[in-house]
Amino acid sequence: MKRLLILEDGTIFEGQAFGSSEESIGEVVFNTGMTGYQETLSDPSYCGQIVTMTYPLIGNYGINKDDFETINPAIFGFVVKEYCETPSNFRSDESLDTFLKANDIPGIAGIDTRKLTKILRKHGTMRGILTKANENISVEEGLSKLKNKEPLTDQVARVSTMKPYVAPGRGYRIVLVDFGMKHGILRELTKRDCHVTVVPYNYSADNILRLKPDGIMLTNGPGNPKNVPESIEMIKKVIPSIPTFGICLGHQLLALACGANTDKLKFGHRGSNHPVYDFETKRAYLTSQNHGYAVTEDSIKSTELELTQVALNDKTVEGVKHSKYPAFSVQYHPEASPGPDDTNYLFDKFIDTITTFKATLKEEA
Repeated sequence: MKRLLILEDGTIFEGQAFGSSEESIGEVVFNTGMTGYQETLSDPSYCGQIVTMTYPLIGNYGINKDDFETINPAIFGFVVKEYCETPSNFRSDESLDTFLKANDIPGIAGIDTRKLTKILRKHGTMRGILTKANENISVEEGLSKLKNKEPLTDQVARVSTMKPYVAPGRGYRIVLVDFGMKHGILRELTKRDCHVTVVPYNYSADNILRLKPDGIMLTNGPGNPKNVPESIEMIKKVIPSIPTFGICLGHQLLALACGANTDKLKFGHRGSNHPVYDFETKRAYLTSQNHGYAVTEDSIKSTELELTQVALNDKTVEGVKHSKYPAFSVQYHPEASPGPDDTNYLFDKFIDTITTFKATLKEEA
């Protein structure tokens, strides 16, 4: 069966349909990772997006039970040059096609993904529609649907947990605010024996403080950080008294709570080989990234935040810390999954920050 990908500028790609037969409208973005397509498919930060994989062959090692980053994928569509119908890997449980069908995710294969990526790099990310290619559906109809469909603003609400739950441990008590958490973040905290309470994105500061946490983790998530103002207000209230670590969307929300600003990037950072320079360690790291918004550097100057890291490709903000409070954040994913684990040490830094803060409080008492 044939399928069309129609961009809002009128560009049309015709290819082979696979996965779900559902029609889908979303923001078309591209990911430059050579591996890790299963983690990409299951990353909640892709909620509302149709993802193009720039690596030409996808699905060759199948889908397994171990590499999921969430239970229910939130991605709106998948675009590949070629997908493998006969995966070969000892861990493989099913094919990419059957996985997409089971999760109502439409895919399109056999299109020129290099051309599509060049369009997005030149003109920026844009919305698109995945629809059936037949005589009864015209391009004009597809463009009309795109125009009349309101852009999503509730992505975080769609992927955040509905109720609090606990991953028990004997170490520090961490409240993890779920804006679209990847399982890798929870895995890194439990690996360090933390007692983790996962709470919804709109959990109030009072309720969080009643849990008496030793630290607060602000997770990754989808969409525009300004669409969750209640979370920004919550962060303002907790960072003076609780060590806080923000990742990706959590980084942007922390910056907004401290008075900085965020802006939409032309085509975002999505992949597993983005170089970042750290001013404190004077080292460069390869990082896994997935974001369409970034903190604007000029806006940091009027706040109590300090710039700690920048992207080497385009000099955008990749890390900040508060000059007075025990709070810091990074734009990338230190838990990776997929990608390099160069910056995994940041979870240890978070634990050390909590230890130092508690020791300071004890001395003052």
